[in-house]
Amino acid sequence: MHPTPGLGDLPQGRPLQSEFDDGLDYPRLGTVSFRRGTLTPNQQAAWEEHWPRLGRVMSDEPINIEEWFGRSGHPTILEIGSGTGTSTVAMAPLEAETNIIAVELYKPGLAKMMGAALREGVENIRMVRGDGVEVLNRMIAPGSLDGVRIFFPDPWPKARHHKRRIIQSGPLHLIATRLKPGGILHVATDHAEYAEWISELVNVEPLLRYRGWPWAECPVLTDRQVRTKFEGRGLNMDHTITEFLWERVADDAAPAQPAPAATPEAKQPDAEQKG
Repeated sequence: MHPTPGLGDLPQGRPLQSEFDDGLDYPRLGTVSFRRGTLTPNQQAAWEEHWPRLGRVMSDEPINIEEWFGRSGHPTILEIGSGTGTSTVAMAPLEAETNIIAVELYKPGLAKMMGAALREGVENIRMVRGDGVEVLNRMIAPGSLDGVRIFFPDPWPKARHHKRRIIQSGPLHLIATRLKPGGILHVATDHAEYAEWISELVNVEPLLRYRGWPWAECPVLTDRQVRTKFEGRGLNMDHTITEFLWERVADDAAPAQPAPAATPEAKQPDAEQKG
């Protein structure tokens, strides 16, 4: 018998995996396990005090966005794989009128993001602990999001692991169904082969019009402000950062933009991560 999960903990064992029957390609989940999951005493205290208000564990209970954020009529962006929340917390004050839902599996990453948001007085971030595809499918209502962000997803570089990549035809379709018409999907990667993989998929989903990069008229913030840990590591190895923008359309009649070149010009962030 598995022990009862603690506050903000995932259930033990293999996570729930949605079954899709639309003929599209979806990532397959492995067993969720972390070698380092201990919070510092200060993080643990903040977690116990604030997680019930700021966080949720992935479940089949749909999120009532207005109730959770305590306000109505505000745009909402879902960020998948927020890590330690460096960019999330840096961007949130610049879009204070936007609700930000950060999705991450790694508990210490969520705890670090929570601590930074509390220190900076950032009030427009909420957190879900779970897999991004499952959260989208189980907890997010269709047509409820103004944006989805996926910054530096795991590239799963070995060929046998490509099936675990989040950027596939299935997640692109799922994201499109959760976006409002005019909503934006923003993806960034510093892995060259993954960038080529994504480039081959930019026009695969008819509900997403590829807008390329940059897109001056983009209705949501696209300047990530600071380097994430993974972005900084990639830049130190002279990796090129490739960014992608799509817009949700009402139907599949809109013309698509051509796919980006395999080696596009890098976009350098404004500032480097501190600490």
